[in-house]
Amino acid sequence: MIAASPIRPSSALRLPFSPRARLQIGLFLLAYMIYTAARFVTIGDLASAKDNAAWIVGVEHTFHLGFEASVQHALDGTALIWILNRLYLLAQLAVIPAALIFLYRRSYAIYATLRNTILATWLISVPVYGLFPVAPPRLADMGITDTITSQTGISMTSNFSTSFFNELAAVPSLHVGFAVAVGFALFAGIRRPVLRWVALLWGPAVALAVVATGNHFVFDMLAGVVASGLGYVLGAMAARIRVSRPSFGPAFAEA
Repeated sequence: MIAASPIRPSSALRLPFSPRARLQIGLFLLAYMIYTAARFVTIGDLASAKDNAAWIVGVEHTFHLGFEASVQHALDGTALIWILNRLYLLAQLAVIPAALIFLYRRSYAIYATLRNTILATWLISVPVYGLFPVAPPRLADMGITDTITSQTGISMTSNFSTSFFNELAAVPSLHVGFAVAVGFALFAGIRRPVLRWVALLWGPAVALAVVATGNHFVFDMLAGVVASGLGYVLGAMAARIRVSRPSFGPAFAEA
């Protein structure tokens, strides 16, 4: 009799990733699923979000930080606002995945630190969005324009767009928090000195983009940096607990 042979998927059907790479992809997909589920549970109402935005405006005026409208008006009609509109769209959708892939191949230790920072920052931020919903400047009735919708043809308020993000989750700004973390990680992972310092400009560039496009207050940016810093600390603490897997714990500078 002919012995039965185990059925194996053809090479054409197998994912072109190692088991470890598939695990990393699964972690981020799981995190996004949790974020999406939590978003529908914790999303606030627009009236409360506008009230909280007004409170932030008051705080900024107290500390002379309320220059969002001035930035947008100064850049109106320039080539820079064209760039910043697109930079805002690409920051989360393209730059973060590209940076993670690059670092995964360059240095797993730096990649793991950035991954842990991003995931921990996500966990920190989701409860804040539920407890403290904040309307972005473009929705806060303060004379700031939604430049992405008006200048790129991509509506930030359409049902399709808002199915991917919570538009009342302005605090903390994950755009800025993640950009700062990515900048430091790339600084550690890139070998050419000039490019390393250019990488550190990514955080400030995204900070300018979120203000110029009407998507965040200065307060939101600062909260995003704080959340990212706490995420780094939390990720490092969690990594040290897993003593059997030391590659999860090194800081950026150790790679």
